[in-house]
Amino acid sequence: MAYELYYWPAIQGRGEFVRLALEEAGADYIDVARESEGVAVMLRMMDHAERPPFAPPFLKDGETIIGQTAAILLYLGARHNLAPKDPEGGLWTHQIQLTIADFVAEAHDTHHPLSVDLYYENQKDEALRRSAAFRKSRIPKFLDWFETILARNPSGGGHLVGRSLTYADLSLFQVVEGLLYAFPKATKRALGQAPKVAALHEAVARRPRVKAYLDSPRRIPFNEDGIFRHYPELDG
Repeated sequence: MAYELYYWPAIQGRGEFVRLALEEAGADYIDVARESEGVAVMLRMMDHAERPPFAPPFLKDGETIIGQTAAILLYLGARHNLAPKDPEGGLWTHQIQLTIADFVAEAHDTHHPLSVDLYYENQKDEALRRSAAFRKSRIPKFLDWFETILARNPSGGGHLVGRSLTYADLSLFQVVEGLLYAFPKATKRALGQAPKVAALHEAVARRPRVKAYLDSPRRIPFNEDGIFRHYPELDG
């Protein structure tokens, strides 16, 4: 049976990390909310599931429902050779993914530093201050950590974990893509100090299944409703 992915139909958001893993794995899946009446189906699932997910994305595999991006990727990684088989390697990959989740949350908070219930226009002054700190301190700090992991990976090969691609590599690719959209000037400067991260980003983009996906209508364009939003004034 095909996996069922539940996420909002008009944004990449956190669901995109799951889509990339499914696409790279060549897995059969249905992006449910992009189907006719799909959003209503998704909301009913959240209302009536015995173990309801807090928010999309969530994945349904038969009778199993998994919420939270990192947990979904932990589940898929073990089934589709997108994580090491040994427990220590699997845990390390999961740890990297959780750090990526922190990075994504900080990127989101640049344009919504006060509340997700307020429009960007209602918190622009605070967003300017938050974005300045994010550009100058947080982007370089996170990228330096990933650069260090790549340099210290004893297996080499340009991956975060082991010799083969993992879901953490795919997720780091997506973060860099999002940052290049939202903060192109700041991110290009930071990538100049993180050549291994830049090389990984380019290598993932060239993978046949990823490239086919990026070139397809299944890849939703970045826009100003998602996590990564381009407001030129925030790029400094």
